[in-house]
Amino acid sequence: MKVYEKISEIFDLLVQYLILLVELVGIIILIYAIVMAVIGLIRRQSHVRLKLAEGIALALEFKMGGELLRTVIVREWNELLILGAIILLRAALTFLIQWEIKIERKNGKMSDRELFDVKTPLTNDLKPKNTEKDKEDEN
Repeated sequence: MKVYEKISEIFDLLVQYLILLVELVGIIILIYAIVMAVIGLIRRQSHVRLKLAEGIALALEFKMGGELLRTVIVREWNELLILGAIILLRAALTFLIQWEIKIERKNGKMSDRELFDVKTPLTNDLKPKNTEKDKEDEN
């Protein structure tokens, strides 16, 4: 029985450190997005709202991941209900932010090429698609 308790303690400690790590990454992403948005406002860059919204959405995903990890070590129903409410709230916020991002992209009337030129935390690694218009411009 002591071996089981020791393994359980180690597992709980490991999960708690993982939760801290995942949530720390979310906080770092959020701070980065806010700082870059402020710099963008000062420099009067375009699409600052879009970049900030995508940074917030990404940070929320990490924070939600931390909450999901927390469900692994919850021992009481009250804690589980609170965690469930937090996860639902963060999921709703993420959904609303993604919806706003979609609206911002449509209202900005940006072409596919311009969308890929906007460097955000979610699109930094994407490569632009060659559209028919781009092929015509090359010729």
